[in-house]
Amino acid sequence: MNRTLLLMRHAKAEDSYEVTDYDRALTTKGWGQAERVGQLLAERGYTPDHVICSAAKRTRQTLDGVLGAMELSGGLSSRPETDYAEAAYLAGADELLGLVNLVDADVSTVLVVGHNPTIAQVAASFVGSEALVAYSPATVAAVDLEVEWLYAAPGTGAGSILN
Repeated sequence: MNRTLLLMRHAKAEDSYEVTDYDRALTTKGWGQAERVGQLLAERGYTPDHVICSAAKRTRQTLDGVLGAMELSGGLSSRPETDYAEAAYLAGADELLGLVNLVDADVSTVLVVGHNPTIAQVAASFVGSEALVAYSPATVAAVDLEVEWLYAAPGTGAGSILN
């Protein structure tokens, strides 16, 4: 079975001092970015079966924008099973990959929506160091894994940044 890992940084969020970091919402620009990523994924034929999403407000909103655009474009017939993971909010690269390692073996495509610097670090371990500087808000990479989710780790797949 082919496995694809999609690694996405949340879209542009507000710079607010009135709410906690966890509760920061997307800006209007961020909503547009999320929708464009959804359209891009649909156009390229990426359909997530499972999502790991940080439980922070901006990541949940990013996911809503992505999946909504995919549904509108016909690239998604039903919403994938989604884990809103508190652990993904402050996770380091190893912890985030640990969440991926727990995905059911029958799943073919996983979308991870997370935060920098972690999401860029995980992407860089598969696509190269350019991801460390290229991961602006709403960036997504696609990684073709050579192993089951349980064994996903740096060096077990290769991919590229999509946008």
